[in-house]
Amino acid sequence: MTEAQVGRVLPACLHQAISEVLPDRLEYYEEWLSPDGLRDGSIGLAPVSAVLGFLRTEGDAYAAVVSRAGTLAAAWTVASLPPLQRRFGASLPQLFRAKFALRLVRRIIRDVLASSSASTRLKRGTATVRIQASLFCKVREPQRRPLCDFYSALAVETLRCFDVAAEGRLDSCRATSDGPCVLTLTIVGAARATEAPKAA
Repeated sequence: MTEAQVGRVLPACLHQAISEVLPDRLEYYEEWLSPDGLRDGSIGLAPVSAVLGFLRTEGDAYAAVVSRAGTLAAAWTVASLPPLQRRFGASLPQLFRAKFALRLVRRIIRDVLASSSASTRLKRGTATVRIQASLFCKVREPQRRPLCDFYSALAVETLRCFDVAAEGRLDSCRATSDGPCVLTLTIVGAARATEAPKAA
C-alpha cells in the first residue's frame, strides 16, 4: 500500500520543524501529524502530502519549514548510526568523508519515500545529487520556485556532520519543469561538526 511508503523520519522532522517555525500553527498541522501517529509510525503518504500542500500556502514559511526538516533528518540519522560506523566515516580524509556522507544522503532519500531514489556524483569539489520522484515536488500545477529545499538542507547538513562544509544550489525541480530535481553542492572546506539537534 502507498500509505506505507513514507518513512518515520519525515513526519517527525516536519512536526518538529513546524513547532519551531510556525508554533502557532502546530495544532492545525497535528490534525495530520498526530502525536499518536508519530509514536507508532502510522503516518502515511496521504497525511504527509496534505501537510506539504498546506505548507505551500504559508508563503516563505514553506521553505523555512522543509529546510529545517531536512536539517533535522540529516542530524538525527547521523546521530542514530552505530558509533563505529559514525567514527569510521568521520576519520576518513575529506574527499572520502564527502563520499561517505553522500551515500548516506541517498539512503535517507530512499527512507523518506520508498519510491524516491537519488544518484550522486562528486568531481573536483562539486557534488551533483539527482532526485527522482520527490514527494515535495509532486504538484498539479507548475510552481514558480523549486520546492525541494528539504533535499538541499539534508545534503548540506549530512556533509557538515562529517566535517565537510558545502553550499547547496537547486538547479532544477520537477515542480517547475518536467525533469528530476537536481542539486549542486560546492565543497568549500572543512566544517566543525556540532552536536545534533534534539527533538523538543
